Amino acid sequence: MPTRYIGDGYWEIASRQMSIVTRSEQERFKDAKITVIGCGGIGGETIEMLARMGIGELTLVDKDAFDLSNLNRQTLASISDLGLDKSAVAKEKVRLINPYVKVTTFNEHVDQTNIGKVIGDSNIVIDALDNVLTRVIVSRAAKEKGIPYIHGAIHGTLGQITAFLPNSEKTYEEMFNLPSVGKDLTEETIEALKGVTSGVPPVIGPTPNLIGCLEAFEAYKIITGVGKVTVAPKILTFDLMDLSSFSLDEL
Repeated sequence: MPTRYIGDGYWEIASRQMSIVTRSEQERFKDAKITVIGCGGIGGETIEMLARMGIGELTLVDKDAFDLSNLNRQTLASISDLGLDKSAVAKEKVRLINPYVKVTTFNEHVDQTNIGKVIGDSNIVIDALDNVLTRVIVSRAAKEKGIPYIHGAIHGTLGQITAFLPNSEKTYEEMFNLPSVGKDLTEETIEALKGVTSGVPPVIGPTPNLIGCLEAFEAYKIITGVGKVTVAPKILTFDLMDLSSFSLDEL
């Protein structure tokens, strides 16, 4: 790193946003730890924005590697990254953007056996996933640990985002009326959840990237205390084909 960035370089990176937050508010973000589960379309943009805004520590989780079909939307991906682990590429990208961010990676799928280890002592867990079963596992673990869980999802040009805080009125499962509500994750319940998401959904670049930006900023608001968080059961939804569709509803 060039000598000029040693020492107060962190604050030079954050300088343009310091009229939006106070030094103490930014320091809370600098001292915080966020886990992002998924380093693809939504996750890649979330990770980049968190790094640029000056998060202190990131845990990045993804088992997959980049392929050609990712290039239409996943901002971490390039031709030279094809075949490389998404979590490893994400870690290197963060280092190039903001070397003051501490990064831990898990190159593994999330399930009931490892979710506690993955989340650890994070201040926030961000959902950049593409299936309901894993969201249920993650949201339950976050709830149990008293950690805010930020949910984002997309389909084609449609997007949605909300945050589940420890005191939210509804859980993720209750809000979306999933077949697992109030049940243990038995084989039968798991199969029912797998049936909720099926096939490969359509997606175009701006949709997941917009959701990723919004998730990163919801995390920023929660940690710094600035702004109004979109807390469940409120949910922000949109269709990029119709900009008048942007709405804040309650489920």
